[in-house]
Amino acid sequence: MRRSRPPQRACAEPRPRVRLRLRLRGVAGQFAGRVQRAPGQPGLGSGARGRPEAGRSDPSHARDGALRSALGHRQRRPGVPRVLGAVAASAVVDRHSDAVRHAQREAGLCRGRPSQQLPDRAHRAPGGHHLHRAGHRVRQHEGWIIIAATVVTIIIVFDPLGGKMAPYSSAGPSHLDSRESSQFLNGLKTAATSVWETRIRLLCCCIGTDDHTRGAFTSTAELFSTYFSDTDLVPSDIAAGLALLHQQQDNISSNLEPDDVVSRPPEPSQEADLDEELENCHHYMQFAAAAYGWPLYIYRNPFTGLCKIGGDCCRSRPTEYDLVGGDQLNCHFGSILHTTGLQYRDFIHVSFHDKVYELPFLVALDHRKESVVVAVRGTMSLQDILTDLSAESETLDCECGVQDRLVHKGISQAARYVYRRLIGDGILSQAFSIAPEYRLVVVGHSLGAGAAALLAIMLRNSYPQVRCYAFSPPRGLLSKSLCEYSKSFTVSLVLGKDVIPRLSVTNLEDLKRRILRVIAHCSQPKYKILLHGCWYELFGGSPENLPAELDGGDQGRLTQPLLGEQSLLTHWSPAYSCSSDSPLDSSPKYPPLYPPGRIIHLEEEGSAGRFGCCSATQYGVRWAHEAEFSRILIGPKMLTDHMPDVLMRALDSVVADRALCVSCPAQGLPDVDVV
Repeated sequence: MRRSRPPQRACAEPRPRVRLRLRLRGVAGQFAGRVQRAPGQPGLGSGARGRPEAGRSDPSHARDGALRSALGHRQRRPGVPRVLGAVAASAVVDRHSDAVRHAQREAGLCRGRPSQQLPDRAHRAPGGHHLHRAGHRVRQHEGWIIIAATVVTIIIVFDPLGGKMAPYSSAGPSHLDSRESSQFLNGLKTAATSVWETRIRLLCCCIGTDDHTRGAFTSTAELFSTYFSDTDLVPSDIAAGLALLHQQQDNISSNLEPDDVVSRPPEPSQEADLDEELENCHHYMQFAAAAYGWPLYIYRNPFTGLCKIGGDCCRSRPTEYDLVGGDQLNCHFGSILHTTGLQYRDFIHVSFHDKVYELPFLVALDHRKESVVVAVRGTMSLQDILTDLSAESETLDCECGVQDRLVHKGISQAARYVYRRLIGDGILSQAFSIAPEYRLVVVGHSLGAGAAALLAIMLRNSYPQVRCYAFSPPRGLLSKSLCEYSKSFTVSLVLGKDVIPRLSVTNLEDLKRRILRVIAHCSQPKYKILLHGCWYELFGGSPENLPAELDGGDQGRLTQPLLGEQSLLTHWSPAYSCSSDSPLDSSPKYPPLYPPGRIIHLEEEGSAGRFGCCSATQYGVRWAHEAEFSRILIGPKMLTDHMPDVLMRALDSVVADRALCVSCPAQGLPDVDVV
């Protein structure tokens, strides 16, 4: 007998919440039983809870036929609690509007009253709908950001060539004799260059696409594709190799006996004018730093710099000369005045025009030294980095009587641009018309130092008295003949272990060889090497405790090498053997190049902390030979020693100490009778 339906209550009558939940649970259980039974199949339980017994007809089955056919038939598992059936029925009720309406009728609820709807969803607070939409919109944006970052990472990191660019195999170099193999390797090189060029264009997408920029993209891509053509290294391999090299380098230095150190005594003429040239470097370094404009000045004076030049940014002065610099010239000009100590009328030309192969520079009258100073700015933008990385060689167009005139292509183009501006625009003619008795001095730091050295060679035919002071110049700049030619009028200054005066394509290839060998011969896990290397770089330690490393002749004793030999470099690759030339060494695009002029080396004496944070740093000064910078030294100061503010503080310290030593009488020296 069918249980009668209880009479419906009025919609306005309040209903206890507990009773409502009990009735809904019963309705949900009834729906669970109906949905989980196939048509004509008896229920699994008795009719104690309101379900019709087996074999008895129920008119409600006819009403639920459409619902059963739409939802499908699922057999109820024996032993499953009835609560799970209620939960499943609640999900069904939530999804299908017909079931929702039927449940409302069974529970005696009225449709259209939000307060009496089924409690399957929590009621939202006022404004919750808008918050939900805002949260959904934020999640969409986060998803797009993750997708974009993933795509960019894949484009930059993924190698479509599969890391098989090494033109050497374990079968030896004999397979390169065929014409088909040569064509295949040329195709691989072209494809690798294309991949690198795509990456560089993506990273430098905001700097324009003129002819010079496209040429710089191609030159940089060729450099990277050639450099990594015979290796398969990941960034963690390089970091581990650098950590091992640093400890190995310090271990060798600490074990050297004084007699083992080979020193080249300077010539008497060089030692005589060391103090004079050092004082000139100290003076002209102010102009090289001023060429960087207000960013370096604020960096050097973080608390007072903005207050000092803030008024100059909004001040307008009458233009007496051709001062070119853009909208921010006043901010740059205020920092230039404070750095050099000159007056506004002492400047002939100021340009902060910055593009690939086109560097900012300034021209000023230095009345203290009676000179016309041309200061070229160093690396400070993506355009300048592309100029640095255009490391191919080209012949310098100048009349200097030297046959071998190969120079760095990017720096040569930058020096050519400044030369055209100085001569073609009449800037130097205007300066010497004001001070005809002055001499010409060209200065610069980093990239600007290399451009200044080449510019001095170009100007020497027209201005025989030209002098050049190059601060931290790059090593890969001049051929050997031009290096010897520039020693009569160029002085370079290098601080400590600065990496840039040791940086050239040849030295980078030597660094790659050393990294490959040290990580291939190391038997320690990579994570131990990285942890020990980080500790050593930050806090120091004994270099004798470096991870185990074996010599090249003991390769058979390696049981668990850091990286397999085949995964780094194939046996027949030239870079694997120190006696053979690498692809970069044998390429006519990258011949060995050298730093300009005579070199003054400032070396740190004693210990001043891992990062030079101690203010009592003492420096020694001496003339150095270019061969001393033929290898890149690894250390925590290899980058900080290149910063112009660090170089300026070192020059201040050295000049002050040498002036004090000259002024004070010699003490503790034995009396010597002169016969």
